[in-house]
Parts: sequence; C-alpha cells; structure tokens
Amino acid sequence: MHIKNFLLITLISCTTTLRAQNHLLTGAEQTDQYLPLLKNKRVAVCVNHTSVIKTTHLVDSLRALGVNIIKIFVPEHGFRGTADAGEKINDSIDKKTSLPIYSLYGKNKIPTAAQLSNVDIVIFDLQDVGARFYTYISTMHYLMNACAGQNIPFVVLDRPNPNGHYVDGPVLEKKYSSFVGLHPIPIVHGLTVGELAQMINGEKWLDSNKVCPLTVIPCKNYSHKTSYTPPVKPSPNLPNRQSMLLYPSLCLFEGTVISVGRGTDYPFQVIGAPHPQYGNYTFTPQSKPGAKNPMYQNMMCYGLDLRNHQSKPALQLQFLLDMYARCPDKKNFFTPFFNKLAGNESLQEQIKSGYTEEQIKQTWQASLNQYKAMRKKYLLYEDFE
Repeated sequence: MHIKNFLLITLISCTTTLRAQNHLLTGAEQTDQYLPLLKNKRVAVCVNHTSVIKTTHLVDSLRALGVNIIKIFVPEHGFRGTADAGEKINDSIDKKTSLPIYSLYGKNKIPTAAQLSNVDIVIFDLQDVGARFYTYISTMHYLMNACAGQNIPFVVLDRPNPNGHYVDGPVLEKKYSSFVGLHPIPIVHGLTVGELAQMINGEKWLDSNKVCPLTVIPCKNYSHKTSYTPPVKPSPNLPNRQSMLLYPSLCLFEGTVISVGRGTDYPFQVIGAPHPQYGNYTFTPQSKPGAKNPMYQNMMCYGLDLRNHQSKPALQLQFLLDMYARCPDKKNFFTPFFNKLAGNESLQEQIKSGYTEEQIKQTWQASLNQYKAMRKKYLLYEDFE
C-alpha cells in the first residue's frame, strides 16, 4: 500500500474512533450500567414517548433483554405524549405489552402504597427541558417520595438538559409551591433530572426529611456546555429546539391573557391576543392534537413571531414587559396562575410598577447566587462556567 494512502486510512480511522469516543450517550443507552440492578427484580418504570434507546421504547428494549417490568407510571401528556397540557390522564393497559399503566397526573399525582407494594425497583426515564414549571420533575419528586417511604431503590436514567447551559430567574418562595413548582429553585435551574434528584435527596426536600435510595446513571460525553436537542419532542407543544429555548421565558404568558401559540404550527414561538395593539404578526389558533381547545380558538391573534429570534442564555422578560405595555386592559392582563408560575407575587407587582428587566433581575440576585452555590454540590457534569 502506498504510504500516503496508508496515512490517509489511518487518519480516517483515528477520526472515526475519536468521534465514537465523544458520542453522547444517555443513561438509558448504557444498559450495561444498570441491567445488573434489575436482575431478578420486579421493575416499575416511569416513562413516556421520550423514553427511547435510539428508536426503540425503553419498555420494549428492557423486555427484550429479559427485564421483568410489571407496571408503567406515566406523567403529564400520558404514555404516548399526545395529551394536552393539563388534560386528565386515566389509568389504562398498554395494548402492545398488556402492562398496566398508572397515571401520575390528575387526581393521583402520588403513587399509592398499593401501586408500589409488589415493586422491587423503580426506573425513571423522562426527557426534561430544564424549567421549574415543567411538571416531569414534580412527578419525579412525588415518585422519589413514595419510594423513600417504602425503601424502594430509585434509578434515574439521565438525559441532557436542552436549557442546561445557564441558570436564571427568581427562586421559588415556599408559599407558592405547587405542581408547577415544588422546589426552591429558579425558573431555569441548570440541572439534569439526575442532578436534581441528587439535590432533592441532599437538601432533604422529601417528606419528613426522608432520603430516597437513589442511583443515577449519568450521560456519557455530556457537559453543561453541550448544545442538545432531544431526538423526540418532550411534549406536544415543544416541537423543536426554538420552542424549547423560548419555553422558560414564554411559559410565564400562560398566566396572562396572551396566547403562546397553542393550536398553531409554532407553539411557544409566537405570542399574541385578539387585539391589533399587540403587534403586526397574525395567527389563528385551531383545535389540533395536543391542543384540543386552545386559547382564542378560531380567533385572529395579533402579536410577535419569534421563530427566528436568537435566544440568549438568559430568562428574557422583555417579551412580558412589552406585551403588558401594549395591553389595552392592564387590570385583567394577569390571571391568578401567574404567581404560581413565577414562584412569587413580586414579579407581577414589579411589572405593574414599571420596573425594567434589569431592575427586576437585580432583585433576584441574592437568592440566585445562594442557589448557584448549592447547585455546584450536585453537578455530575462539567459546568458551563
């Protein structure tokens, strides 16, 4: 073989090997790391449509490997991820496997003792998006709490956080704790679900200061500097990377009279309401899967098109301030849900009082700095700073 050809082949081979070594692997993909924990165990899984190994669902993959899965727990949006936000999820049977499915969204957000009575170990594998009000992490908390009460091992198969490259927003005040914000963390917490699970245990946030028997299977070749887009959309109204990057900033509008584009092809990428004062861009929400009865259904809305907006790594309040300034009926701009999303009552009052974005953010800094110091204790990956 000619020496140049040999060197070229060697270089290509080395490059291919390097790429393979640096390939990001989720916790779920590293079956060799957690299959020994499941041997001869009765396994329950908390999963949905995002719980995949490549293109195969985790449930199907583990059953093919001989794992004895006996039941499935599901979060908001259900097992297949098609239910609307807030839609009641009923218990059911999975047609493919005949396994019982128990909803952890609706009346029964906490698994009962009976549902866990014959379970030896629980696997948690959901794709989060890194915002405090995204309810998958509340489901994780309640499941950890139940496992702690019965001393059942809890295994988190970690996944990257598409908003894990920064930390921002007000830290939730205990008074405003709810299913859209259980923990004293900022809106953008900068943690994977595995890191947050460690924080929940370490900070004794479970009932009666209990500690859940926790194992985290970390991602491989991931850091908080990694730009990551999940291969499967985490919920019906977060269809692409732009929607996920804007979500922490735009979700606050869910507590106002402004639509975030549910019922369009661009949810969490357009904002507006049925009044020309809100902007020149127009859209008309319509009933569709994942948005069966959207806000302002069949009504023309005026507002802003943010599909090409360049999101910076920060909670962007300017959209909120702008829409409030344009609102012709400021008295009714906010709904009672807003303070739950914000995690305090001060943000609403600051907006009403005419604070600038910079002035509002300055009021967060002391508690945000305390959180950042605490966060560092639970990091599993190289940080963005």
